[in-house]
Amino acid sequence: MSVISSEITNLQNTTAYNNATSTDTKKTDENDSNMFLTLMLEQLKSQDPTQPTDNTEWLSQLAQYSSLEQMTQMNEGLEGCMNYIAALYSDMAANAEVTQTLSMIGKDVTISIEDPDNKDKTIEITGTVTEASFEDGTGKVKVNGEYYSIANIISIREKGESSSTEENTTTAQNK
Repeated sequence: MSVISSEITNLQNTTAYNNATSTDTKKTDENDSNMFLTLMLEQLKSQDPTQPTDNTEWLSQLAQYSSLEQMTQMNEGLEGCMNYIAALYSDMAANAEVTQTLSMIGKDVTISIEDPDNKDKTIEITGTVTEASFEDGTGKVKVNGEYYSIANIISIREKGESSSTEENTTTAQNK
């Protein structure tokens, strides 16, 4: 009987290892469940009729099987929750970009873009955002008649306010 118990322990160790290293958990869970039942049936077939297995041992094994099934169901439920949360997070990020882009209408911005003549330099464009749009899944703002990605914006000010650099230069000139 101890040989069968050690086989069950080995099966449990193998199952734990497979769960830790497997990328396809659903298939592994099904295989583990089937292996557990197969092993229990083999144990019944190999049982000595003159010394039957103790009822408490059978109950212990059935409890282990029940625990395995419950963990499998809980894992599937948690996986569904994780997928839902990931989709919710993606939607929230998209909505935040829309809100951020729309909030720039009417504001003065400074945009830094690559110089078309010299790829090592950048050009700074300053103007008022007159329009917002969404192309290719990203927010774009219209400044001085051209559309620019919001990723290129380096500063945002309320209309008519000067930037802190301009204020410092003006203050230094007045002194």
